[in-house]
Amino acid sequence: MTLLPTIAFVDDASALHPIVLEGVRGFNKTLFANYPPGQDLAIAIRDPDSNEPVGGLLGRTNGGWLAIELLFVPEAFRGVGLATQLIAMAEEEARNRDCHSAWIDTLNPEALRLYQRLGYEIFGELKDYPIGGSRFFLQKKLGPVA
Repeated sequence: MTLLPTIAFVDDASALHPIVLEGVRGFNKTLFANYPPGQDLAIAIRDPDSNEPVGGLLGRTNGGWLAIELLFVPEAFRGVGLATQLIAMAEEEARNRDCHSAWIDTLNPEALRLYQRLGYEIFGELKDYPIGGSRFFLQKKLGPVA
């Protein structure tokens, strides 16, 4: 008789995160067998004095899509077009990786307006996340499906 594993909450997910991530990515490889392997995408905003990263964009290309997972511009550098540049760079790299579309999500009403100005269209809304607000999911065509 095989023993069943136990299930428990953990206080620090830092050790669990890579295990779950690699498990999901391993399974997803079977779904996207006819596509190039998924690839992370990272673009840094560097402090002009220290050259240290202070923000940027993290995403992943897989299955013909660019997923923009995280985008952060520090308050001191907002309003000068850095988010627009980050997204443009990510989209260009995604096209180079044969991606036909991109998606992003946000809780921020200002970011929502920016993404819409950049051609992203809402395809989903999670209402009351947080209560009184919404989380919006947006997508954009980058080119023809290969």
